[in-house]
Amino acid sequence: MSPERAILERAIERGEREGGNVEFKERLTKDLHLSDGRLESLAAQLRHRVLSGDGEATYVVGVTDDGGIAGISPDEFSESMDVLSLLAEEAGAHIEEVETWGVDDDSATKGADTDGLVGVARIMEGTVMEDDEHIVVGTAGHVDHGKSTLVGSLVTGQPDDGEGGTRGYLDVQPHEIERGLSADLSYGVYGFDEDGPIRMENPHRKGDRARVVEEADRLVSFVDTVGHEPWLRTTIRGLVGQKLDYGLLTVAADDGPTRTAREHLGILLATELPTIVAITKADLVGEERIGEVQREVERLLRDVDKIPLSIDRHGVDAALEEISETVVPVVTTSAVTQDGLDILDELFERLPKNGEIDSTGRFQMYVDRTYNVTGVGAVASGTIKSGSVQAGDQLLLGPLNNGEFREVEVRSIEMHYHRVDEASAGRIVGIALKGVEEPEIRRGMALVPRDSDPHTVREFEAEVMVLNHPTRIDDGYEPVVHLETVSEAAAFYPSDGQLLPGDSGSATVRFKFHPYLVEEGQRFVFREGRSKGVGTVTSVPDE
Repeated sequence: MSPERAILERAIERGEREGGNVEFKERLTKDLHLSDGRLESLAAQLRHRVLSGDGEATYVVGVTDDGGIAGISPDEFSESMDVLSLLAEEAGAHIEEVETWGVDDDSATKGADTDGLVGVARIMEGTVMEDDEHIVVGTAGHVDHGKSTLVGSLVTGQPDDGEGGTRGYLDVQPHEIERGLSADLSYGVYGFDEDGPIRMENPHRKGDRARVVEEADRLVSFVDTVGHEPWLRTTIRGLVGQKLDYGLLTVAADDGPTRTAREHLGILLATELPTIVAITKADLVGEERIGEVQREVERLLRDVDKIPLSIDRHGVDAALEEISETVVPVVTTSAVTQDGLDILDELFERLPKNGEIDSTGRFQMYVDRTYNVTGVGAVASGTIKSGSVQAGDQLLLGPLNNGEFREVEVRSIEMHYHRVDEASAGRIVGIALKGVEEPEIRRGMALVPRDSDPHTVREFEAEVMVLNHPTRIDDGYEPVVHLETVSEAAAFYPSDGQLLPGDSGSATVRFKFHPYLVEEGQRFVFREGRSKGVGTVTSVPDE
């Protein structure tokens, strides 16, 4: 028996018992189970199961009352999850995760190619937090500059052992991230209530993260980026492709600002992300060296026309008031002695959600990841850029390779494992789509209303700045452009024929392989080897 199948077998074996936390449902329908009186009764039943399980309940869907595996169609299973999500919301809970199996000859086989499905939904106490009380921080910094160690100490409250021990709390395997439709993108999380920080005791335990989310009135998630130079593309994707509120750049006191740190800072600031610089490992050096590194960081910031603000000298209130695209607070920290961590706590507790959210405009979302979920079908996940979307909405997906858009329908919407009927700008969601297969969807595509007239382009005009280049940029130079969730090779044609390191100027940018939905004002990063730069779209050609 596979470990995955064992989840189902154990739930059926435990069975429905008075005072237990397992509930069997063959099928849930909106017409029947959400009718007057029935919704309240079923929500009370779900609440009882959650309380019986000390905050967690298990619902097995697609089985009879006696635990016999019946199986239901994918559409019926999707509707059942929608209803279960609404029942959970009514009961002050949410769906944490769902496992599904295909049913073949009265047996359940994980991922079987069949029309019959059975599933296990894990219900957790507590509703999903509103996004305006959830800030997302993108971390950056050179390898071994204490980035993960610092975050590990923040989210656990535990001092490091001097050997990077708290870094181990944040080891996350790729498959653990990929399984979530949208919610599990961070590698560290902690929160705050009226009494102060709420931290994780054991970040390896999923239930511990759920406890923090449940208890916190305010949540802080850290999105990891990669410190090694060969993986700078991953760093750029994390900083450009995600909807981040703030950046946190680490600079080790024993090493000082490195070339990689300078490049990460350039990307953070060029994408107009308000950033905090944390000087780490202060326990390894004396006061004189700390002063030297502080001055190096301040010079580095002034070199890129930013104003450093020392929190040690000016205080947290000044940092909170002044932090912006121009002003960069700097704090000295040690994960070993925990000096400076109380300052970061106060900052993260009080920093507002950053950026304007256009919830009244037309719906638009760029696809960041795609999935094929048994019983659901093709799922496109990403951050809603503007407007709102509802289950049943008619949308356009594209562009396809020929530049055209495909008509699709929103089958369901999921946010933090929680089925919702509607989601608006700023939300990270997974949208299940009818009318398209998962292999046809690729990162960088956009979802827009069906009555819109999206115009895709192979080239656009931009104002660019070269952050680093060994020689000069001439006509035909081909870096990779990162715009929204697009990552595509493109040829540059500078208007003056060439661009030197440190230059700013206009250029025509032409995608090499596919057309994309590009709009004036969008910012992008480009890189090729050690060459990096940033740009802003100034115009797109008419049809």
